[in-house]
Amino acid sequence: MYKSSLALAVAVGVLAAQANAEGFLDDSKATLKLRNFYINSDNRDSATAAQRAANQSYQSEWGQAFQLDFQSGYTQGTVGFGIDALALLGVNLDSSTGKHGNPTGANDGGIVFPSEGNHAVDEFSSLGLTAKAKISKTELKLGTLLPKNPVIQYNDGRLVPQTFQGGQITSAEIKDLTLTAGQVEEAKGRNSSNNENLSIAGANGSGNSNSTTGARSNKFIYAGADYKLTKDLLVQYYYGGLKDFYNQHFLGLVHNWAIGPGVLKSDLRYFHSSDDGANGHDSRYYTSGYYGGTTTKGKVDNDLYSGLFLYTVAGHTFGGGYQVSSGDSDFPWLNQGDGSSNYTITDMQIQKFGRAGEHTWQVRYSYDFAQVGLPGATAGLVYLKGDDINTTTTSSASEWERDLTLAYVVPEGKLKGLGVMWKNAMWRDNIPNTRQQDENRVIVSYSIPLL
Repeated sequence: MYKSSLALAVAVGVLAAQANAEGFLDDSKATLKLRNFYINSDNRDSATAAQRAANQSYQSEWGQAFQLDFQSGYTQGTVGFGIDALALLGVNLDSSTGKHGNPTGANDGGIVFPSEGNHAVDEFSSLGLTAKAKISKTELKLGTLLPKNPVIQYNDGRLVPQTFQGGQITSAEIKDLTLTAGQVEEAKGRNSSNNENLSIAGANGSGNSNSTTGARSNKFIYAGADYKLTKDLLVQYYYGGLKDFYNQHFLGLVHNWAIGPGVLKSDLRYFHSSDDGANGHDSRYYTSGYYGGTTTKGKVDNDLYSGLFLYTVAGHTFGGGYQVSSGDSDFPWLNQGDGSSNYTITDMQIQKFGRAGEHTWQVRYSYDFAQVGLPGATAGLVYLKGDDINTTTTSSASEWERDLTLAYVVPEGKLKGLGVMWKNAMWRDNIPNTRQQDENRVIVSYSIPLL
């Protein structure tokens, strides 16, 4: 982290001397984003008594977030300099020890808020700064990042977004080709004010960054290319590697095809993941999966194949997909245990559907009510069923999830941009030592441009 901090300090110093340069302020943007977030989660009794004691059956929290997003322009010259700032504040509107989601105080946070012992804090905040430089169509960023590509995805599923610390360079010098490379060293969870080192499922100490039972790394490197072969065909290759945990290669293809009155979107993805360093021999670095007998942790060994097909016509979108997870381990991704996302077609509201041996099919439907004179209103439904999950008792365990989303964004007038969303999910399974779950989220959001 020392090198990134030093580079950030140098860049900020340069900007201090050039802050009045043309373009830096003229092209700056500032937005205050407001998010009111409520969630309740009903964890049903299909686990052991010890698991029920450690994870409350009913969890519920409500909060208000304030997110100030400042993005400067660039100073003039061959090399332009700028700086971005991301200020986050989460205020607790309703919580209790019985509903916080951290009954023993063993984790750093609960379902939404950080913890003080076994109860939620009244508020939490953080400030992220990002220095940036640009030459032609190549941009370098150092500091707080919100990366979103096939091998690293920030999570924005709670009150405030997850952020990463590191550096990233993006180049679009060649027509239709975008190159990306970066390194991150720490992450700040969506229910935290503190940065922590990186890990994966099975080794992350169950969401506690101070845990002595897990293992961490401070180096995740990634690089990739997005190339548009035609205006309707995108091909992708990315590499991601977490030191002492795993190496991952990704190949992707996205194609849009006008068929009749609508468009068919085909999205094909393949991940190959293998062990790296300590993950191959040190049990503290092992990931989750099934390795024969009663062994549920070991080295990373996973191939994930998937295809998702969506046909959109007259406001309707019909979709279906299939995914296969093969190998001894579950699909690996950056997962510190306090909320994370990955780039799979099965990353749903509750589950990820990437367990060892799992075969998952899904169907989707969504509708845009602008087609019937109600612009801004949308609805969506997804159903997934995963089978052939390998466990210590069977090779045919299964799970399913149903997600429903209703949303409305005011399209015009004084309240233009005000959004209201309800997300409801139901998850059921017969996997040993797991709890079935129902969940509701209600989100009200509004953005106020300041610059």
